[in-house]
Amino acid sequence: MIRIVRGYDGKLSLKTVSPDVSETVRKIINDVRLRGDEAVREYELKFDGAALGSLEVKMNADVSPEYTAMLERCAENIRAFHIRQLREGFMFTKDGIVLGQRVIPLEKVGLYVPGGTASYPSSVLMNAIPAVIAGCSEIVIATPPPVRPEIIMAAKIAGVHRIFAMGGAQAVAALAYGTETVPRVDKITGPGNVYVAEAKRQVFGQVSIDMVAGPSEILIIADRNNNPSHLATDMLAQSEHDKSARAVLITDSSDFAEEVSRQIEEQIIRLERREIARTSIDNEGMIIIVDELSEAAGIANEIAPEHLELCVPEPFSWLGRIRNAGSVFLGANSPEALGDYYAGANHTLPTMGTARFSSPLSVDDFVKKSQFIYYSSEALSKASGDIEMFARSEGLTGHAESIAIRRE
Repeated sequence: MIRIVRGYDGKLSLKTVSPDVSETVRKIINDVRLRGDEAVREYELKFDGAALGSLEVKMNADVSPEYTAMLERCAENIRAFHIRQLREGFMFTKDGIVLGQRVIPLEKVGLYVPGGTASYPSSVLMNAIPAVIAGCSEIVIATPPPVRPEIIMAAKIAGVHRIFAMGGAQAVAALAYGTETVPRVDKITGPGNVYVAEAKRQVFGQVSIDMVAGPSEILIIADRNNNPSHLATDMLAQSEHDKSARAVLITDSSDFAEEVSRQIEEQIIRLERREIARTSIDNEGMIIIVDELSEAAGIANEIAPEHLELCVPEPFSWLGRIRNAGSVFLGANSPEALGDYYAGANHTLPTMGTARFSSPLSVDDFVKKSQFIYYSSEALSKASGDIEMFARSEGLTGHAESIAIRRE
């Protein structure tokens, strides 16, 4: 049964990684780094029960034309959103000075696509399409075996170059360090379980990562004029992701809160993943009752949710008050599932309060920036006095001399 509380006490449980998980991941990463493909195959047999020959998967997919057409429509929407994120470099000149910035695509990127309790072709589209738009030269996927044909078809539509049947920390290690068959990449993106998240944390620095994602979460702000069965469905949709997923509703009506709770109990038995949703709702679910719904914006900014539904009159008027949220869904006809699959905005989002300082996955994640500087002799001479003074004030006489010697 979901908890119903009056007022928000500023506390939501934070997920921490156990020392056992960290140590297990460390050992796997070191083993894969030393033994490459052989180690990956051994861990795949141990954890996924898969006896693999080649780690690479042929990109042949037998799916229905209807399913393919659906993927293509979703991909079109994702492209339309992300193409607008492309950045250009710049250059400006003044008095013998040229300064500028280049925007350069990352060369090789690795996309982790979850498997296990659920497999997500949607994650393929959401991770690969921004990388393609950015102009990355080689885009590879790691996903646990057996690799579903829907994953392969999504990869083909998105523009992925290669797919490897490997999951967990061993996949992250293979992408970070490279093996005999798996290329070493410059960046790893995509969600995964606690072992994948911890592996990404540990290899950061060897490669770049998008984020260390925690369990999925939703916060809904709703008044009593909403349909309680709709909001119960939205909360359950989030809860079926993972036993640690979190669904929270903020409302100003006790009666409405009770009815949403009743609808959750009525609907949960119909879910295929009801055992997962049951654990999530019982342990992590919450309905918060506030005196005035206007309080909810402040609570939302404090929680900084991954997904935020604004089921309120005139939701656009609330948008300027929301500073911390991964993705905001405006109005009763914009459920979170719309963003997971179809609308086009990315569904790889900051979790566990990190929306306070981080952003959804975007084209920006697949590029880097480089600067360039040119000074003529006259421009350097004009600036030399300031540079030498600054350098000497920091005790860096070699820096100062490197300017002075050119002036002489």
